[in-house]
Amino acid sequence: MPRGRSRAAVAPPRSLPALLDLRAATDPGRTALICGSHTLTFGAWRDRSSALATGLRNRGLRPGARVVLRYGGGDWIAYAVAYCAVLRAGCVAVPLSDRQSPATSAHVLADSGATALLHPCGANLPPELLAAGVRAATEEQVVAEAGALAEAEAEAEAEAEAEAEAEAEAGTGTGAAAGTGAGNGQASGAGAAAPSDAPDASDPAALAQILYTSGTTGTPKGVTATHANLVHGCTSDERRRPLRHSRHFLHAFPVGTNAGQTMLVNALDSAATAVAAPQFTPGRFARLIEEYGVGSVFLVPAMAIELLGSQAARRYATDTVRLVGSTAAALPGPVALGLARAFPRAQVVNYYTSTEAAPAQITLLFDPDRPDSPGRPADLRDLRVTAPDGTPLPPGEPGEIWLRTPTSPRAYLEGAGGGTAAARGSGNDTEVFRGRWVRMGDLGRVDEDGYLHLLDRERDVIKSGAHKVSTLQVEDALHAHPAVADAAAFGVPHPVLGAVVAAVVVPRGELDAPALRTFLLDRLAAHELPARLLFRPSLPRNEGGKILKRELRLLLDDEALR
Repeated sequence: MPRGRSRAAVAPPRSLPALLDLRAATDPGRTALICGSHTLTFGAWRDRSSALATGLRNRGLRPGARVVLRYGGGDWIAYAVAYCAVLRAGCVAVPLSDRQSPATSAHVLADSGATALLHPCGANLPPELLAAGVRAATEEQVVAEAGALAEAEAEAEAEAEAEAEAEAEAGTGTGAAAGTGAGNGQASGAGAAAPSDAPDASDPAALAQILYTSGTTGTPKGVTATHANLVHGCTSDERRRPLRHSRHFLHAFPVGTNAGQTMLVNALDSAATAVAAPQFTPGRFARLIEEYGVGSVFLVPAMAIELLGSQAARRYATDTVRLVGSTAAALPGPVALGLARAFPRAQVVNYYTSTEAAPAQITLLFDPDRPDSPGRPADLRDLRVTAPDGTPLPPGEPGEIWLRTPTSPRAYLEGAGGGTAAARGSGNDTEVFRGRWVRMGDLGRVDEDGYLHLLDRERDVIKSGAHKVSTLQVEDALHAHPAVADAAAFGVPHPVLGAVVAAVVVPRGELDAPALRTFLLDRLAAHELPARLLFRPSLPRNEGGKILKRELRLLLDDEALR
């Protein structure tokens, strides 16, 4: 290459299966994913997903068919294979954790319009999942059927060729194996129509995934994403792979969550090998850091709270960690500060995104000297704080937070029973999607120094008399007490003020209500102090780690009736 001439730009991959093919062609023996005692190389990932894709086509699944992928935390390798196979076959992946309730699982199948379900060997499928006639199978069953079909087709073709040769020798034939693929240029059989080694030709604008929201405040909503949306930010250039500072990255996110899907894409795109913990426990998580010399760890606040409370990070060698990433919910300032102290060589990062907004994401670098903020965005151009009418607000003014997606935006699934992606600006989309801007449902402000301050979820703000109380601020004050392991604040009805603050606290050691109230006097205004305080051994959370505040309200109601 002549000096002074820049390298030609490398075209980005068109889809995740195309990215997998690239990684497999470049370094097939490289380990992409580790889960428990099992490993998956890029080559094996490509080969298994290709074989499974062929089997799905042989089963009659056509492009656009929705396929539910029901897997658990210990099935990350089988899930990764199934996910790429579904996309490679031109179908739409509908991720679903096997820990979801039968009612939620049945809703996902019916609402998505799924016609097939893939699951790991030995899975116990609730009868509700198959009531609608959805065909369920494992990877092994689908691939075995495809193999048997290919073998039968090969035998039939061999017999036809033998008959043609015999006829030709007798002078009665045409001299060609009429009706075979070799003789007339047509593919024989469903399997041959889409060979497993066919190059990926996915339309970037085609629907690729339906991922359901957590449903913490109601029925889970299906959020659609195209191939272009899923693969945005991925690279074909081996020199530009993310997480190059790490040999391994670690997470314990469940299947069927936005955080889990991000880790799957990281496994495909990053320079580091993914280590998926089948289930989060502080001791296991810290042990995996030591075992693999993990450089990057990803968790949700609930995991961070457990990890710090157990002191597990001190019992294992964790000094290899250079990045601690938190996502899925607001990370309390005292917890972020605890992570910075537990991993002194690491940068603590808040990844601010949502199922609806992805791949839009604001990377917030936590500053231990500014624990009142989750961090300063690396780039403010894709973040906007607005008034209710959408008018952008200046620094310091609180308002609604919007993120701008850099690619084809997501949308809510239109209707039930397999509707198409909702058109932008129709129905509920106008409340969340405006062009490429996505409303996050959070209130916040950006200060004069560029630090983002999350004030609260809009739905969680407590209107108490003439005041508006941030539950996040109350929770931060509670977490600052050394004997508080976990805490949640929320509003409960009041006959005069409309609502007052209530809090449920998980104590660490000895702690009583009077001592905690005294501690809060210097940290909260009078209207922010919890009027009702309850101690419990744990907080109810969904599989993604989000606190289920509606269950806490019911808990307080039950206590009041006793």
